Amino acid sequence: MKAVLRWLGLVVFALVALQLFFVVRIAAMAAIDPESTSFQRSEAWTQVASTGRVRWRQQWVPYTDISDNLKRAVIAAEDDSFVTHDGVDWNAIEKAWERNAKAEAQASKSQARAPDRPVRAPKIRGGSTITQQLAKNLLLSGERTLLRKGQEFVLTLLLEQLLSKQRILEIYLNSVEWGEGVFGAEAAAQHYFRKSASRLSATEAARLAVMLPAPKRFEKTPGSAYLAGRTRSIAGRMGSTELP
Repeated sequence: MKAVLRWLGLVVFALVALQLFFVVRIAAMAAIDPESTSFQRSEAWTQVASTGRVRWRQQWVPYTDISDNLKRAVIAAEDDSFVTHDGVDWNAIEKAWERNAKAEAQASKSQARAPDRPVRAPKIRGGSTITQQLAKNLLLSGERTLLRKGQEFVLTLLLEQLLSKQRILEIYLNSVEWGEGVFGAEAAAQHYFRKSASRLSATEAARLAVMLPAPKRFEKTPGSAYLAGRTRSIAGRMGSTELP
């Protein structure tokens, strides 16, 4: 029994120590720009394993040097209640669950009507906020487990408590992936439009924002009808988007 309690104590101590480590790292980000994220390092290792080299374009720019158009576009496309929520948008999560349930029900009906025909698996939609995306990409691995999701939730709350909304958005825009080896707003603006992130027009910003869910795929299909239509939709919503 003593051995079991000792092991439980060690596990609890390790978990507490890990959370304190995250607290210190996040608190430091209030003043220190992170050099890289866990996601970026994972992508770099993948590139080395497959090609033997690393393609990495990133240039950190301060919040004031990023076009308000891009800030509005990203919030409109990814998290339209970013300024008001506490890190988790429960309404968006509820709507995502409802959409997923309907998609799965529709797939089941299609399979029942034609059991011999393959049915495409429904696309699972999430309700992740910008803060949740940052927590995941900044400090966590890409594995999909309940434990990792729980840690993501804790980190999301820590980010919201220790950093301002403006700083969260600044770190996100400087580190998010926008193509193969293209990270951050400045690299994306230079890569796609040959201009600085501070000079992006509303349409250019909307186009970049639309790419975020699948940047590598959209990078290869710049003439996509979906990309064009979604860009117009986001551009039309940017005027009512609130900035931190």
